[in-house]
Amino acid sequence: MADLQDDIPRTTEVGEDDGLPDDPFHLPPVVPAGDVPAGDLPSGDVPAGDPLERARALLAGHPVADGYSGLPWALRHLPGHDLQLGEAAVDTDLPRMRAGHVGALFWSLHLPEGPAGERPVAATLEQLDLARSVVEAHPEGLRLVRTAGQVIDARNRGRVAVLLGPAHGAALDGSLAVLRVLHALGVRVLTLAGTTWACDSGLSRFGEEVVREMNRLGVLADVTGAGPATVRRTLALSKTPVLCTRSAARALRPHPANLSDDLLAALGGAKGLCMVPLTAEQTGPAVPDVADHLDHIRDVAGPECVGLSGTYDSGVVHPRELADASRYPHLIAELLRRGWSETELSLLTWGNVQRVLRGADFASRAAQHRREAPTPRITDLDAL
Repeated sequence: MADLQDDIPRTTEVGEDDGLPDDPFHLPPVVPAGDVPAGDLPSGDVPAGDPLERARALLAGHPVADGYSGLPWALRHLPGHDLQLGEAAVDTDLPRMRAGHVGALFWSLHLPEGPAGERPVAATLEQLDLARSVVEAHPEGLRLVRTAGQVIDARNRGRVAVLLGPAHGAALDGSLAVLRVLHALGVRVLTLAGTTWACDSGLSRFGEEVVREMNRLGVLADVTGAGPATVRRTLALSKTPVLCTRSAARALRPHPANLSDDLLAALGGAKGLCMVPLTAEQTGPAVPDVADHLDHIRDVAGPECVGLSGTYDSGVVHPRELADASRYPHLIAELLRRGWSETELSLLTWGNVQRVLRGADFASRAAQHRREAPTPRITDLDAL
């Protein structure tokens, strides 16, 4: 695993030092360079007239932070791929991300089906290694990051910021020590659903320790697909904002991963973030259907609780006009037609993700002084 240490970039920060804990692999420190607050990007003037041109102008100042991308796994069988020149076999490449004004991506490390899924720790480490290789092969377009300040720095340098995660909770193999190693290698988001310690009845004793340790480390909890009891307990327990990386409104489309209005309201009350997936199955077959979900979640949970999750290169069918990562302006144009303000749109595309990342960074710094690294395994806390 030492070979993976290069996954963590040590770029020059913009703004305050994020105060990350000492890295167990003794990587060189980040050097702050300036006083530009994270999230402050040139907004530009949004012109009147054509909604698509207005959308592109707005996205130039407030790019998309995409909550879920399956690109690393999609590239595993494409040796010699070049994202700079374009890849017809995938939904995401650098030209299309530039056309879509994508400024940041969360790269999924979810476990595949089949034999690899039966060895979750090794499979997750292999995907981490693949993600590192992809970023290293495209240094002029991509930058691996893990803090809000590094996201801004990558954007200011003309790179797309890549955050690692969500990873699947099964990758912990019932060990908080494995969680700490994954965090040291750059994992920023962990999905709780589908584990024995986050099931329909809620979080087990070990599951609660996982959430507490994630808070201490600054790893965000993803409750996509989790049962209502797990979602509510995670919201009550977590000191950092909670994510749903791929959830829309169940009131509009009764998909299992979509959230009911009461859970959306609870998520909004806890200052969490619901990232709406651009999938035909969850949100509908056309751009207006996706916009309906965004309208609904904004109205129920508040404009600070809604974000975007392209789910590109994850094997799903996308709505018409949203087939790849270049198509975000078409969705923003639809929202402009519906009367979304520039402030609401800037939160949707960029600001809400920055708030969540900085909230997790702040809570982690505070927790470092209150809580030592716990050692229990699942067998020490949960009856099997």
